[in-house]
Amino acid sequence: MSFINSLIGGMIGGAIGGPLGAILGAVIGSKVGSQTKQSFSSNQTNQAAFFTALFACLAKLAKADGVVSKEEVDKVDFYIKNKFNFPSDQRSLAIKIFNQAKDDQYSFHDYATQLATLLSSNENSLIMFYELLFELAMADGVLHPTEERLLREVPAIFKIRPNLFEEFRTKFNNQVTDAYLILGVNREMSLAEIKKEYQKKRRQFHPDTLISKGLPEELLEKAKEKFIQIQKAYEEIEKQKN
Repeated sequence: MSFINSLIGGMIGGAIGGPLGAILGAVIGSKVGSQTKQSFSSNQTNQAAFFTALFACLAKLAKADGVVSKEEVDKVDFYIKNKFNFPSDQRSLAIKIFNQAKDDQYSFHDYATQLATLLSSNENSLIMFYELLFELAMADGVLHPTEERLLREVPAIFKIRPNLFEEFRTKFNNQVTDAYLILGVNREMSLAEIKKEYQKKRRQFHPDTLISKGLPEELLEKAKEKFIQIQKAYEEIEKQKN
């Protein structure tokens, strides 16, 4: 069951705690802390944290230069509506989280650090989060210096590969479709070596695997897109090598 359904009761924020639980409580009007953690599965809690952190961190990126313009809010709304295909209730929740976070007392690091702690055993979910955050930040084709500074710090917070920043910037800046970049391999590797990396990525980024490790079901289509991209990248390399 999607964590969104659990929000109807208004208490999942208490199960998460910390900055992410506080913002969920503020947005849905719940009394944070009045529900015990045992009331929700760890996956529901992680999915709620992932969704909340994504739009809270995006708000902090937008506010990094001191002000959030109407254009930035409209960009987020457009992207949520057209790229994520959220129904109206999910879209409304995402925008409410964004608007609440842009003016609250917590920082980008507060939200990112809590998510990293909650998903510490789920590196691939954190990588997927970073990629989605990057994609949203560059939806207008521009990565502003203040956004860049914060995005550069994420790999250290998440304890993921530091070169992911350059990979994602190249990917979203130029809409790169290079198969080798997608698989994270180099052209000098043999097909057998590349296949091993492909199979590893295929397991790691299978939509079912990501959902079971904290990716919200509402982002399933984005997970499927990435999975298909990985498959097509290997097929292209296989043709080149044979």
